[in-house]
Amino acid sequence: MYSSITAGVAGTGFIGPVHVEGLRRLGVRVKGISSATLELAEEARQQLNLEHAYPNFEAMLEDDDLDVIHLAVPNVLHYPMVKQVLAAGKHVMCEKPLAMTSEQGKELVELAAATNLKAGVNYNLRFYPMNLEVKDRLASNDARIFSVVGGYQQDWLLYDTDYNWRVLADQGGALRAVSDIGTHWLDLVHFTTGLEVEAVLADLTTVHTTRRRPKGEVSSFNNEKLRDEDLESIPVTTDDCASILLKFKGGAKGQLFVTQVSAGHKNRLTYDIATQDAAYEFNSERPNELLVGRRDAPSEFLLKDPALLTGLASPYVNYPGGHNEGFPDTFKQCFRSFYNDILAGDAPTGEPPHYATFEDGLRELVICDAIIKSHEEQAWVYL
Repeated sequence: MYSSITAGVAGTGFIGPVHVEGLRRLGVRVKGISSATLELAEEARQQLNLEHAYPNFEAMLEDDDLDVIHLAVPNVLHYPMVKQVLAAGKHVMCEKPLAMTSEQGKELVELAAATNLKAGVNYNLRFYPMNLEVKDRLASNDARIFSVVGGYQQDWLLYDTDYNWRVLADQGGALRAVSDIGTHWLDLVHFTTGLEVEAVLADLTTVHTTRRRPKGEVSSFNNEKLRDEDLESIPVTTDDCASILLKFKGGAKGQLFVTQVSAGHKNRLTYDIATQDAAYEFNSERPNELLVGRRDAPSEFLLKDPALLTGLASPYVNYPGGHNEGFPDTFKQCFRSFYNDILAGDAPTGEPPHYATFEDGLRELVICDAIIKSHEEQAWVYL
């Protein structure tokens, strides 16, 4: 059914090809790709076996074959490119964060609302089946939530010689670790629990205030070893790690620790949601597992199995029990939700979409603004 939709992807770095793969697995026709230069686009076209390499982003927008544009480009480009996509009358799936500031985010929400176009933000981690299961259980039990604690840990920026455009405030934004991965956690907690952040108390740390940058850009998660003479020193102001206390509306409390300098943790998102009935513990490095803690009964250790996940998660599980689904599958399932919404058009569905909307993207930008202010003032900041 998705073959009736044609998509284009902007961006040839780490995440652009992931979008291409996820769309193809879903059955969407991905016609072509664009990049900073035609040479980069052509190289990606050949590697991905696509039909077309666009000479620039504007040429992609002029292609009447394309119904949807996926933006997998540096953060600083999200705001202007989203505006261009909407003006061209095409649906848009944008990588997070939605924009560099909440003011930009508000403008994009208003622009999208004035169209009949679908507009999503790729908070793909919602679509691990166990996260959908937790959302389902919390909704059906309607139990009071006491607290949510957890973190997001990576090590790919551990050394001062680790460099990527994300460390630069003018390219990625004033926040880095919080914006890059912390917002995944914040979005996931909102999605699974329905809790809304009311206030934050944040402490940000820049471990490497100076990094040594290669003389020439590198891709994310690039392990290439460079000589000292190939490096130049640059000042860095963005956060390597952060500790954040949260107050949720209704009284629940939260704690979030984010770091990109924690050795051995490659991509580890964790949460523990404590309710009056049970506690739900998830770890993205073991995404097919869910621990459900009990006090007066044996705790459950649930392995992903479509025969056991019959509610919200069921449509987003494609393999039998014992056949693991992981990070690439979350993209496919996120896009499934988004493209289902496109196919539904204006038909009422009776519930909000499961993928993150521009409104969800704006929420994370507003929280990030509060985190920056809280760190600067070393005080609680209410949203």
